[in-house]
Amino acid sequence: MSFTEFKTVDQITVTENGIVLYREATRILKDGEQIAQTYHRTSLTPAQDLTGQPANVVAICNAAWTEAVIAAYQAQMKANQLPQ
Repeated sequence: MSFTEFKTVDQITVTENGIVLYREATRILKDGEQIAQTYHRTSLTPAQDLTGQPANVVAICNAAWTEAVIAAYQAQMKANQLPQ
């Protein structure tokens, strides 16, 4: 009897304002057959540090986060701040 656990990014989505959402599935196999699965979701905002993120997610972020997208996101965040 052999158990194997592995993680894989099974969904990546880019929202209209440049936020990248991804889901990582952890699958447990017993003798090659899946017996359990859990999910973990993560969101990344434009220009966020990508250190430690999966390579395929980094590639999507680098493609989606143009200078214009980053500037628009930062402007939106500034506009949404409450006056002090």
